[in-house]
Amino acid sequence: MDCALLLLFSLWALAGTVTPQDSGSCPERLLGDERRRTCPRHCKTDKDCGGKRQCLCDGQCGLSCVAPGRTCPWPLPPGGNSEARLLSPTHSFSALLEVRCKPGFKLPSGLDVTIRRCQGDRQWSGDEPICTEAQSAGPAAAPTCPLPEEVTSTFSIQGSSAVGTSIHYSCLSGAQIVGSSENVCQDNQTWLYPHPTCEKVFCQPPEEVEQGYVVAVQKTEYEVGFDIHYLCKKSFLLDGPQKITCLPNGSWSAPPPHCRARCLIPAERSRVVIGGVKRWPFDVTDAMVPHGENVTFFCKHPRKQCSFTATQACFDGKLQPPACYLEPTWLQYKLFPHRLVSEIEGCEPGDLE
Repeated sequence: MDCALLLLFSLWALAGTVTPQDSGSCPERLLGDERRRTCPRHCKTDKDCGGKRQCLCDGQCGLSCVAPGRTCPWPLPPGGNSEARLLSPTHSFSALLEVRCKPGFKLPSGLDVTIRRCQGDRQWSGDEPICTEAQSAGPAAAPTCPLPEEVTSTFSIQGSSAVGTSIHYSCLSGAQIVGSSENVCQDNQTWLYPHPTCEKVFCQPPEEVEQGYVVAVQKTEYEVGFDIHYLCKKSFLLDGPQKITCLPNGSWSAPPPHCRARCLIPAERSRVVIGGVKRWPFDVTDAMVPHGENVTFFCKHPRKQCSFTATQACFDGKLQPPACYLEPTWLQYKLFPHRLVSEIEGCEPGDLE
């Protein structure tokens, strides 16, 4: 079997190392023989991790809290019948390591090369490769269909290229596949369909936000995994995600947020309750409350000299007093402040039935 194809089968076991920033999810794929002793804490987004850890795909463990800079042992002790070399610039999380048997030796799988991945537990995936002397005699290899280098370097391929079997393609770059994602090796050692191609996916510029800012480099299109951040102008409250990410399907991970306005407290001569505290509106900064804040008003019982409360919420600059609330007159406020509805005794529960 061609060495490039053998290497590809090992690379296939490592296809699940895309971060949630790249995909918005952790794809469920067959992961080969990755050896796991422990799994980091499970997560859905970076916010679940805190600190310097990120929510990343970690093989069999799925979405996990991982410190991307953590490293696996390197260099490895020299193997008697094998040689190891890094396929990545560093030996940190998700780095790939190639272990190749010396001429005349093979792995138990029959291959002469395997790929290992640096996992979140700081261990290289799989067991330590053991290369043993290859048998000189054996049955003839089954006929196969050729896989060109441009295909093996572009796709992760699952399945067998032997005659009568099928393979499944997926783009290594996370791009969208164009053409048939499956193929069958025919009896004449040719493929049933042409090999597909990978088409890069982009997201269109996100919508602007009124009373807010988009914090990102201005582009006509954004690559998969690109993050957009939002900020609101002073005195406006962000309602929605502070960050959205370009997904592999060409859409953003969430709709843009809204920047919600503060509300003017619709009372001047009566105390209200804000955040559990009874206050005069003029003692509140600008006599305004932020979006989402609840304001409790005092209403007078229609037949008794007691008060009851009704609560309204501020929504994007709009806060209406309850129908039962009556603003005291200037004379009531000045001459009889102790008789204001907000200052009289509250009604008993039975009074409100």
